[in-house]
Amino acid sequence: MSARKRRRKKQDQRGVALLLVLSSIALMTITVVDFQEEQTADLHSAFAERDSLTAEYMAKSAENLSRLWIASEPLMRQSLGILRLLFGGRAVPQLPVWEFSDQVLGAFSGDKEGREGFGTIGGFDMNGAKNIEGPEGASFKVVVVDEDSKINLNLGARGQIIAENRFGGSFIGLTSSPAYDPLFQRNDRDGNTSPREAICGALMDWADPDENLYTCEPHKFQGGGAGGGAEDTSTMLLPRRPYRVKNAPYDSLEEARLVRGMGDDIWATFIDPDPTNPKKRVMTVWGQGPINVNTAPPQAVFGVVCGLAPTAELCMDVAKQQQFLTMFGVLRNFTSGMPLFGTPAEFVTTVQGGGTYGKMLFGTLGIPPFKFQSPAEAAKNFTTESKVFSIYATGEVKGFRRVTKVRIHTVVDFRNAPAIPNAMMPGGQIPGQPGGITAGQPPPGQTPPPSIAGGAGGMGSEAIVGAINPNPGGTVVYHRIE
Repeated sequence: MSARKRRRKKQDQRGVALLLVLSSIALMTITVVDFQEEQTADLHSAFAERDSLTAEYMAKSAENLSRLWIASEPLMRQSLGILRLLFGGRAVPQLPVWEFSDQVLGAFSGDKEGREGFGTIGGFDMNGAKNIEGPEGASFKVVVVDEDSKINLNLGARGQIIAENRFGGSFIGLTSSPAYDPLFQRNDRDGNTSPREAICGALMDWADPDENLYTCEPHKFQGGGAGGGAEDTSTMLLPRRPYRVKNAPYDSLEEARLVRGMGDDIWATFIDPDPTNPKKRVMTVWGQGPINVNTAPPQAVFGVVCGLAPTAELCMDVAKQQQFLTMFGVLRNFTSGMPLFGTPAEFVTTVQGGGTYGKMLFGTLGIPPFKFQSPAEAAKNFTTESKVFSIYATGEVKGFRRVTKVRIHTVVDFRNAPAIPNAMMPGGQIPGQPGGITAGQPPPGQTPPPSIAGGAGGMGSEAIVGAINPNPGGTVVYHRIE
């Protein structure tokens, strides 16, 4: 073979080797890049899971602290006996401590603004505080709303004509102003016109246990089936979205969107005017029934009052309504967080133009006060003691170029919750002090709680009973993580 041919053959072999090397490098580069991207994605996913879990537990911490804060209200009330002077020597009504949850719990929120807010309230220097913060970058915010300050959609679930008419009167009173007529005259999502009475009846029929149509004529003292026919007859004939009624309590407020006539305009006007501020919400599906006049939104109070006195001039005049609602809000702010009314009877007296507040309210506005046929019966629609609360807790973790948030909505019922025992025992003894009792042990003469009587670690047969015993922190009746 000539030298020229041998050189050409070697050059061809070098070209093949170069191609093989370049192909190998390309494959290795693709593999490394893919591995790097996969590992980076896994790392960020792990960070996201970590931050999400941290945010969730920050929200749970806010929830538990809020429950403790609400449960401690009776102890605060006992220690402020001087407030009896403001209520003529009578018992001090419930203090709305939950209204200040975000400020008081700010010390533990992990947020600089929250700590400073807490320090401002008590005059504390929070710069030297230790061991009260969560993980770095984690914080929480909390809003507590008493559900007894709202009109209860589940009143009809009790199957009582009086309860149905109580809601019916409140709904009609809330919507009675002629200014709202256009909302009930336009076609709804089903292509029908749904007047006030039709929507009111649909809301009740969804929750009440019977099969009879509620006609929403509360002042005739008629319940479901008073000439109204069957519930499903009207709902199954809807052209676009026919449905059968549930005949069971609402599980959540959003469920009310399923009933006939409940469009976005009705919802935003009478149910939840501002979704970002649950304190402005007018209706609820939790609560005792009577509305707390010391904490309820003026619009909700006005609806219940107009339901009891539908012929009052205030219920028909939009301009005077606004004046009344504004002045009522100013009057409530006048007490700087203290309850305005000691009893429901005091509120009824006020809206009838009596008492100091009544004369101030109606005298200033020059508006005729309300008149009730039976003030004693009217007072049964109101309360000054809230027992059911919604806790909106949001946990937040700030990461690199992202913020992870988890929101928890928990509804807690305190109706059967036992009081938190005072730290001071009979005879001036304090737990853990000389002459006192040992921490975790019952006071002298009392039976140990089941969790203690069950033996070591509280794992005896009675521990189960102890676990289901009423909790001073209330009973959770609704829990949702968003």
